[in-house]
Amino acid sequence: MSTRSRVKKAILALASLAQRLERRPAVQRDPGKSDEQRAAAALASVLCVQLGPGMESEEALKTLGPALKKIICDGTASAQARQTCATCFGVCSFIATDDVTELCSALECLENVFTKSGLREKDTSVIGSSPAPGLCVSSLLSWTLLLTICPVRELKAKLEMHFHKLPRFLSSDDVNMRMAAGESLALLFELAREMESDFLYEDMDSLTEMLRALATDGNKHRAKVDKRKQRSVFRDILRAVEERDFPTETVKFGPERMYIDSWVKKHTYDMFKEVLGSGVQYHLQSNEFLRNVFELGPPVMLDAATLKTMKISRFERHLYNSAAFRARTKARNKCRDKRADVGELF
Repeated sequence: MSTRSRVKKAILALASLAQRLERRPAVQRDPGKSDEQRAAAALASVLCVQLGPGMESEEALKTLGPALKKIICDGTASAQARQTCATCFGVCSFIATDDVTELCSALECLENVFTKSGLREKDTSVIGSSPAPGLCVSSLLSWTLLLTICPVRELKAKLEMHFHKLPRFLSSDDVNMRMAAGESLALLFELAREMESDFLYEDMDSLTEMLRALATDGNKHRAKVDKRKQRSVFRDILRAVEERDFPTETVKFGPERMYIDSWVKKHTYDMFKEVLGSGVQYHLQSNEFLRNVFELGPPVMLDAATLKTMKISRFERHLYNSAAFRARTKARNKCRDKRADVGELF
């Protein structure tokens, strides 16, 4: 069977599953359906990553996109299924969407989800239950990913429409929502400054005050782990907004290294890592589409002799693991030491 035939068969199988899940009566909704929806969405995203941009991935999105959008907007579906579908829909659209109209439609679908949450938090008179925090986070992050491939005209329109709305999410009760909003704001600032080097945000003083408060948050009603993570993230976000700075990160895979030196690159990597898991390293080594996205060039071909010289012995690996274990234990002991948390009381 040819590759194209196998792809066609996989797309049809996913489409059949999506139709079956949609047609199941509401009285039969159960955890099993949610698991099937999540698995189908995850498989669709991995299939698109494997195919890369082209006719096959466009066909996959055209076939599966309506089902994913329907689940995302279905208030009776499980929150976990909607959350997974939102993430996978964003990744699939990033890969396969080549039409501006379809891209704008995908953006509107996602923003309709997370803006509902912000609207209800701002106006308590709005009737209805707001989407689960996890769904809002996934929708916002997928929406932000798609902004990175928007043409300039559409990007400017989206920034004008939503730039002033995002800061309200910084006051969310959910720590992941606050961090997602902060990272999205940092990325939006980066995109805006790429278009206009002298870009000025209207309410800059108020925004930086909010970001600084989150970067130094000592609220005793919040978990210590959440506060530490939040402070670390918002310190980077504050530097990005005020100083246009980004803390460079390094990702190692095989014999290669990738330097993440922008919020766009970081967000793109995080989204693909979300759908590929540990498999992201394999795809960075061999997937031409991902290597093009991150400007890594063609895959590096290594012969057997080179690979053998790169492998370390079992004894060397044991020494390395022992040293890493000791360092990790020392770091954790410092965090467990009550004296390290004196600042949390103030």
